[in-house]
Amino acid sequence: MPTMRYGKVRRLLKSKQAKVVKRCPFTIQLMYESTTHTQVVSLGIDAGSKTIGVSATTEATVLYEAEVTLRNDIVELLSTRRQNRRTRRNRKTRYRQARFDNRTHSKHQGWLAPSVQEKVDTHLTVVRKVYEILPVSKIIVEVAAFDTQKLKNPDISGTEYQQGEQMGFWNAREYVLFRDGHVCQCCRGKSKDKVLNVHHIESRKTGGDAPKNLITLCETCHKGYHAGKVTLPKTIHRGMSFRDAAFMGIMRWTFYNKLKETYFNVHLTYGYITKHTRISNNLPKAHYIDARCISSNLQAVSDNVVYYQRKIRCHNRQIHKNTIFKGGIRKRNQAPYMVKGFRLFDKVLYRHEKCFIFGRRADGRFAIRHLDGTKINEQLSFKKLSLIETRKNILCERRTPLLIGASPDVPAAI
Repeated sequence: MPTMRYGKVRRLLKSKQAKVVKRCPFTIQLMYESTTHTQVVSLGIDAGSKTIGVSATTEATVLYEAEVTLRNDIVELLSTRRQNRRTRRNRKTRYRQARFDNRTHSKHQGWLAPSVQEKVDTHLTVVRKVYEILPVSKIIVEVAAFDTQKLKNPDISGTEYQQGEQMGFWNAREYVLFRDGHVCQCCRGKSKDKVLNVHHIESRKTGGDAPKNLITLCETCHKGYHAGKVTLPKTIHRGMSFRDAAFMGIMRWTFYNKLKETYFNVHLTYGYITKHTRISNNLPKAHYIDARCISSNLQAVSDNVVYYQRKIRCHNRQIHKNTIFKGGIRKRNQAPYMVKGFRLFDKVLYRHEKCFIFGRRADGRFAIRHLDGTKINEQLSFKKLSLIETRKNILCERRTPLLIGASPDVPAAI
């Protein structure tokens, strides 16, 4: 269990009866046998597609709270890889023979898209890291169920769920042409061009092939837009995106079932219950506050410390950059593993301030920032930095936001 006896901790470390195993949050391991008396610790998890809320509490005290920012670049990276592979296929010399239908059979039961699988794995990693530092007794997970069709049409009911907007059309292109009346949405037929194209408002990489991301343009306006000579009207926009809602619908049961396979005493709750609990207790809206409500210990006193964490990319296997210069020259995309004794995302100390390395140059200049992207110095010499901790797969930063329900007189727990 966490302790507030800082003097005892210092004496244990000095006499080598304990060792430091983690700096953020600061955690020690005893080097001798001790009692195993623990309190009931409830872990609340506010699952999300962009941010995870974590709160471990007892009936009286908030032991650990965190907000974890997830990766959202998987789709873009996979699309870029597919684009590069397609470019290689178009060359006269091919690095391997073409492969077509060799991926469908490898999708086992329970297969998830890589972007969803990565986020589910991060949820499980966050729970595992809490179990490494606290004797958790039970886990309560909030899952959300979104009716995307009702979000589009609040009056939908009955058999209308089986009759989508593309019912009766062969494909999305035919539906978009019919929806737009076979008229160019840019010039409204003024160009007299009878050839019609279906254009992506946002790139296919970003917005996909959903009908809301497609509009009808004549060939003249279509070519002019891509040449930079035509501007689309401001009234044309993609509309509401349901990517986060779709993600939660896919991952919620996978995450819950994985937890039950690994841990015991796992429970489920829903978003409307969390919202009612937070509003009735006059608590502010934050992910870790929602997690505290999920843990069911609303009377627990917080020490006003929240650990903000960020999941980062572990490996970059792209050898060359996408830009091709004159003569077919492409610059290497992979930076050296170590520059002046530092790696990317190492935790460093600069003028008594803890920050992270977000950029490096071969001459020893570094870009250091906080996890929220706040820039501290973009051209700092490596001689002014001190290494605190090497990079991890999840970066951690301690903050003290002043919120309702926190007790500023209580020191941070170790």
